[in-house]
Amino acid sequence: MHGRPRKAAKPEDEAASSAQAQELRALQSQLLSNHHNKIYTDEAQQLSAKLVQQNPESYTAWNYRKLVVQHNLAQSESDPDSLKSILDQELGLVESALKQNFKSYGAWHHRKWVLSKGHSVLDRELKLLKRFQQLDPRNFNAWNYRRFVAALLNRSEEEELDYTREMIEHNFSNYSAWHNRSVLLCNLMKKKSQGFFPKKKVLNDEYEHVHDAIFTDPDDQSGWFYYLWLLDQMVKTDAPLLVASWPAHESDVILSRNRRSDDSSFSPFDSFQSDSGTVPLILYFNQAVEGVNSSTITIESLFCTKDLNWKPLLQNNSQLSQVWVTHIKFPDVKPHSSEAYQLKISVGQSQGIISASGIHYSHPTQLAFKVCLRPIETEPATKQGGQRILWRDENFHMYQPQSQEPDEVVPIDQLIINDHEPTASNWHAETIANEIALFRELSELNCKIGKLTLARLLTAHDVILSPRTSKMAHSEEVLGLYIDLIKLDPLHSQYYKDEHSLVLLQKVTPNRESLLNHCFSYKNLASSSIGNDICLRLSKLSLSRMGSIEKLLWVQMLDLSHNELRSIEGLEAMQLLSCLNLSNNKLGSLTALGPLRLLKSLEVLDISYNEIGSHTIDTTRYLCSTPLSHTEETSWNSDEIVTGGASVKDNWEAVLIFKSMSLTQLAIVGNAISGENFKSLLVKLVPTLEWLDGDKLH
Repeated sequence: MHGRPRKAAKPEDEAASSAQAQELRALQSQLLSNHHNKIYTDEAQQLSAKLVQQNPESYTAWNYRKLVVQHNLAQSESDPDSLKSILDQELGLVESALKQNFKSYGAWHHRKWVLSKGHSVLDRELKLLKRFQQLDPRNFNAWNYRRFVAALLNRSEEEELDYTREMIEHNFSNYSAWHNRSVLLCNLMKKKSQGFFPKKKVLNDEYEHVHDAIFTDPDDQSGWFYYLWLLDQMVKTDAPLLVASWPAHESDVILSRNRRSDDSSFSPFDSFQSDSGTVPLILYFNQAVEGVNSSTITIESLFCTKDLNWKPLLQNNSQLSQVWVTHIKFPDVKPHSSEAYQLKISVGQSQGIISASGIHYSHPTQLAFKVCLRPIETEPATKQGGQRILWRDENFHMYQPQSQEPDEVVPIDQLIINDHEPTASNWHAETIANEIALFRELSELNCKIGKLTLARLLTAHDVILSPRTSKMAHSEEVLGLYIDLIKLDPLHSQYYKDEHSLVLLQKVTPNRESLLNHCFSYKNLASSSIGNDICLRLSKLSLSRMGSIEKLLWVQMLDLSHNELRSIEGLEAMQLLSCLNLSNNKLGSLTALGPLRLLKSLEVLDISYNEIGSHTIDTTRYLCSTPLSHTEETSWNSDEIVTGGASVKDNWEAVLIFKSMSLTQLAIVGNAISGENFKSLLVKLVPTLEWLDGDKLH
């Protein structure tokens, strides 16, 4: 454990262990019998005491001891001295057990239970803790118990903070002491206790404190973790904020009931096609919130008089989400006529939007945009499925705005809500700049955690200087640091690749000009003209994770092929997405496709040449909450689906993923799962499908 090699047991040690195990089994068997028959005689009590002293991890024995204590207390209710004696004896037993194993969860928990009965002297508990913490200063069980005792003694948080400093100065490598210090400081700064306000002074002192630990032993991680916590205090915003929306503020959206044609009189960036005449309204917050409803979000318009139904974009049943969506139904438009509607959205005018930490949304925001309804064509254009979308390079041409488009039509920059009060000060920027200069030295020494911290400092500095656009002035240096870390620390290479991807996406998506470098017009070579579909091509960037989604809410056609994506978490916010290319990535399971279930406009999907079905065990079921977890509502009946050979029970993930989708084109070739039986199942699950792996179905 903790890097300590195990020694081979000697024959005499093995014999002793065998005898001890036999004795423990006998004690355990007798204790279970006494427990079942509710026997609390002196002999039974002595037997249970012997068992917990020899094996403090026996939870059943500790539970039996609780019943013993309650039995003895009930017989001595009228004698305070007897009550105290019973509890003191039990504390002595726990202390004896802790000497056997002072990391025993059951023993520490039982000691808490005894103290909660009262009648015990608490002062000696701190002395006992000091003895144990001298043996193991990082024992988090003891630190947890100390917080419990300190609360019973009404010890001030300032006193406990001084104790953490004492323990840290004795041994810098004390994770538990650093953690306890962060908890105490959070409480003291939140309450603005004397000496802990303003925040600037407190954090400056803490930076000096942790520097001593880091530069004394750069290879010890305990101080680094605390340093990263300090950095988080400098950068993070506690209050929930609305950071992006679609439609964007002050934008003009063109809504067509027919599939967009080759008409170039309007911009594809702010146009949307909907057969039902509905437009999604998307709100993107800086953190997960709840309470988004018709009371906290009001809409002013000439036609929208009913309360709208807001839904969190989540893959489970939680009501806390970073992204919320509703759909606005517009009136019908007569042929050869058009209408324009002005809408005003008020966010947070009344309280009710709350973050996971309980902080209310306190920055009321107003959005205004116009929706222009195009006349319905007498002969509807062909749907997406009529012509197959081909993701070949020759079908894409660098986007050139048409001469008919106004100069300012692309609402990419407008997506970001930028009317918040500045959250940073010159002190923040200066402090981070000083830290950057300090840590460049460690980075040059090939210190892994030094390089990681420098990358985070540079990112934080850019965020502080440009909180609204997330412009990355140090992006090249940060990307280089993560590349170095991938080579220096291959064990954690996936984490560094993910962080590299997030920084790269911030570099690609800071503003309109940068995004336009990745925008292409799609042309079907079977047609004589270039269509009005704009594709954002983020292919061949070695992306392993998606980010900066708040900048991409306008995207309707997205190419993420030839990357290293193992997850597409976040794409569910892109409610306008109709065409998506995820081919040649590293998606390892159908559960990784969970976010796609929330994309109701999606018609074209390419997931070819991934790793779906290659892994015998889908670890995402156990590592994280997935759309296929037991919390997800299932509204399908396997009896409704008759297949030519594929078992619904063996492919229930596919049923849950694809049954709710209205795809017209799907490519799954190149995956282990893409056999003929599975394709037959897909045809049954998705009746709207017209193209499957390049073959015309209808």
